[in-house]
Amino acid sequence: MRITILDDYQNAVAKLESFKMLKGLDVTILNHTEKDNSKLAELLQDSEIIVLIRERTEISDDLLSRLPKLKLISQTGKKSNHLDIAACTKYKVAVAEGIGSPVAPSELAWALIMNTARQIPQAIQGMKEGKWQTNIGSTIRGKIIGIWGYGKIGQQIAKYANVFGATVLVWGSENSRNQAVFDGFQKANSKAEFFSQSDIITLHLRLNERTFGIVKEADLSLMKPTAALINTARAELIEKGALLKSLKNGKPGFAGIDVYEEEPIYDVDFELLKMPNVVCTPHIGYVEKNSYELYFEKAFENVINYINSNPTNIANPEALL
Repeated sequence: MRITILDDYQNAVAKLESFKMLKGLDVTILNHTEKDNSKLAELLQDSEIIVLIRERTEISDDLLSRLPKLKLISQTGKKSNHLDIAACTKYKVAVAEGIGSPVAPSELAWALIMNTARQIPQAIQGMKEGKWQTNIGSTIRGKIIGIWGYGKIGQQIAKYANVFGATVLVWGSENSRNQAVFDGFQKANSKAEFFSQSDIITLHLRLNERTFGIVKEADLSLMKPTAALINTARAELIEKGALLKSLKNGKPGFAGIDVYEEEPIYDVDFELLKMPNVVCTPHIGYVEKNSYELYFEKAFENVINYINSNPTNIANPEALL
């Protein structure tokens, strides 16, 4: 069967140990992202199986209607809003889910917290420009780290914060907050308290209809001028335009961002990149060698099992009927 792997920006997939699992199969790797469905359909017109790298390409009803040969989508990691599962079922395209890990995204979130607090990238840039000690950062010890979303990643961040001597304040569902208290951390009594008291807020929510735009401009306006917002989850969790406007208004005073509404970003004049109080990374939370091996090994295993008439981890089994 003809297999296409999409969106390999870094030309990394063929170098993975797990890629050897596809040896002898008809595999094409696309190293760029095509946003136009007509052009993408042309690239995929003969593909029977596609492998997605996380959520880099949206799989819509319109795209699927143009791909009559497509039988399987093998997802690295779990399915999310980029996949129209109902449309996949409608066109008899099975979706195989992969596996996820909180390790790499947790470490990246903490790295952004550290870099934002100590202003490390700005200090490095100053040295590259022939300057010395251009700024003064601050430590983590003694700060209140606000965590919205106490799942696997949020729990890991809480542990990091505890080791660094910070106070952990959790907001989210009642179950999440109660679990945080059980684990020895604090819970916020209200969203207003959470935003106004935290020195650093880090978002770790899943994006869905309930959480889309859940962080409002009014919430951000409650943050301290010295506070920082960290977002390694999804850009759409924040009300459109609210983060940029709030940063310009000085509340919060800083941000560390790994996710954006439109990706990839090649525009060097992208406004957040121009702001000296913002640390930006190019959605690399899960982009790490061990994570790639983990994600692609499972995705390729699902591909091979499907080819061998033993489909595994199918999210929409009715598509196989």
